[in-house]
Amino acid sequence: MKILQAPFNHGELKSLRAGEHIQIKGHFLVARDAAHKRLYESIQKGEELPIDLDGECIYYMGPSPAREGEVIGSAGPTTSGRMDIYTPTLLEHGLLAMIGKGYRSDEVVKSMVKHGAVYFVCIGGAGALISQSIKKYEVLAYEDLGAEAIARIEVDYFPCIVAIDSLGNDFYKQGRAKSISS
Repeated sequence: MKILQAPFNHGELKSLRAGEHIQIKGHFLVARDAAHKRLYESIQKGEELPIDLDGECIYYMGPSPAREGEVIGSAGPTTSGRMDIYTPTLLEHGLLAMIGKGYRSDEVVKSMVKHGAVYFVCIGGAGALISQSIKKYEVLAYEDLGAEAIARIEVDYFPCIVAIDSLGNDFYKQGRAKSISS
């Protein structure tokens, strides 16, 4: 199993292939629907963004409140397709990787190939387990959105699977084709 350091090395991301299991150490952004909408609207208006997207990875997650003595509550992925309308624009502005769950649109995959981006998935329903990989949680922007604010998390051995690689190979489609042929 590969261990990647985030922020990612662009060349290392390009070497990944759909279906590979990885673990991530380092830090990346967290944002959901409402934050994506604000970022998108700011870009459309030509406004300066509250964060720099260049080379970043966004995990589509809204944390539940942390219990006493914990960094974060349950931290499972949300459905990535809800971000599809905003994703090509964010990729054009430097976003390099995304983490979530579920399928992506053809438009997103084409944009990923154009920009050499990678889409990782992690296991939905395993939010409590995933939260154990998160060592720090810090809100960076849109604090008024509560759990949907943009935050930065520090992770240690955060488990993921490469769902769509930088060439557009889709692990969901490969898995479906393999099960039909067997």
